[in-house]
Amino acid sequence: MEKKHEYQVTDYAGKLAKTFLRNPLTSVLGVFLLIMGYLSLSIMPREEDPQIAISGGGVVVAMPGATPREIENIIINPLERKLREVKGIEHIYGQAFNNYGTVSVMYYIGENREDANLKLYDKVMQNMDKMPKGVMQPLVKPFDIDIDIPILTFAFYAKDKKVDDVKLFKIVRKLQQKINAVKNVAKTTVKGARKEQYNIEVDMGKLSAYHLSLGQIMKAVQSVAVDVPDVKGRTKKNELVIFGVKNAIESVEDVKSVIVAQYMGSPIYLRDVAKVTDGMDIQNFKTAKLRFKEDEHAKSLGQERSQVTLTVSKLAGTNAVFVAEDVLEVLKEHQDELTKEGIGYIITRNYGERANEAVNELMEHLVITIIIIALMLVFALGWRESIIVTFTVPAILAVTLFVAYLSGQTINRITLFAFLLSLGLLVDAAIIVIENIHRHLHAHDVDQKEMDELLIEATDEIGAPTNVATLAIILTMVPMAFVGGMMGSFMKPIPLNVPVALIASLFVAYIFTPYLSLKLLKKPTHKHHHKKGGK
Repeated sequence: MEKKHEYQVTDYAGKLAKTFLRNPLTSVLGVFLLIMGYLSLSIMPREEDPQIAISGGGVVVAMPGATPREIENIIINPLERKLREVKGIEHIYGQAFNNYGTVSVMYYIGENREDANLKLYDKVMQNMDKMPKGVMQPLVKPFDIDIDIPILTFAFYAKDKKVDDVKLFKIVRKLQQKINAVKNVAKTTVKGARKEQYNIEVDMGKLSAYHLSLGQIMKAVQSVAVDVPDVKGRTKKNELVIFGVKNAIESVEDVKSVIVAQYMGSPIYLRDVAKVTDGMDIQNFKTAKLRFKEDEHAKSLGQERSQVTLTVSKLAGTNAVFVAEDVLEVLKEHQDELTKEGIGYIITRNYGERANEAVNELMEHLVITIIIIALMLVFALGWRESIIVTFTVPAILAVTLFVAYLSGQTINRITLFAFLLSLGLLVDAAIIVIENIHRHLHAHDVDQKEMDELLIEATDEIGAPTNVATLAIILTMVPMAFVGGMMGSFMKPIPLNVPVALIASLFVAYIFTPYLSLKLLKKPTHKHHHKKGGK
């Protein structure tokens, strides 16, 4: 019998197929990839949209008594020139006002926020000696744009008429302190709150009768509305002596008893010229209301009720889903206390829930797409070939998710869009390999080849053209990585993840497609029977 000619492998595709075809670790590798992908999907931070690194800051410099022109010439212009020395600054905006000036700095998108803030502060402090006489210490305020967008907002309202706006604010502020201690919560704010204060409504007629001005009223009130510092000293025995002044204002009667002036040898009290009440900050017009449909509460309190909004933001790069769940857990713990106090709340924004729904919905679409591909392959090649290709898709996505997790990315709409975009390309390599294996299995000389040799040859044949085609697709994605500005940062997951997915598709196709074909496919026997017919 003539010795069979052994096929010589020429491409990496064939080398990978040959290495892993009979390797017992191939199945272990496949299971490992799927587990790593699942863990990455579970652990990776979830967001609805990617957080874009925007850095910048403002410098406020006060110079009492200076005009806007003076501020511009001796503060704004020199400061702008010095800040131009800092690398990474894209825009500088200076504004001059009476007594002070501001310089706003915008760094290029993508600059590290902490480094940018440090460079800005460092440059201002380095040039303090060049500030003119009379200038106060500059105030450097960084922009915290990445933590300013809340992931949760709650509208707190009073269920009971006995709960006034001041009590509502005090309870919400207490709850704010608890929520601010939750892990990965960055910033909490209370908006629309009404705070407690003494209100003074001056009677202009009485003021004129006593020949007083509003300025005198203001000075009299301010004189008792400041914190008096403690006076500390030591005795000869080295004992510490502390002198304190009792708070002059403890009730509305104390405010009424403030002396504002002397008239005809008699003191004029605040109560003589003004109406003083213990209430809330009536000068605060930043309020919001909740409007309800007709229900039991609405009948007693009305359809509209005052509300206090509590916002919660998370640290950049953390999981919006987990942070939101932790905050809601804190609220759940205080539910009984809020109910007892007659306070209810409505969740008006839950970014974590939306992010989770967006990720889950896109993952469902990925599964549906995989099922459609599998059904199409059943009719085109056969159900066994369909199973082989169907396995490769989750394996490729698992590799891509694992690499994304290692590189510190988050799962968001753009990341998943990159997966959906590349999904049609991912199965190309596996389909090409399985189609060539299918062709070899139905070739006229199939009986002259061993199954191992047939699988290696079929994989190796399409290696070079498949590699070139995949490389060409990757190169079309590369220019997207060099897009600058806001759009470049927003679309960054696409040039990062699509090439990784395509490269992973090659390795998975060359390693697992021949391996699974060896397990699932068999040589057809109809050609052998045809030969026996003698025709």
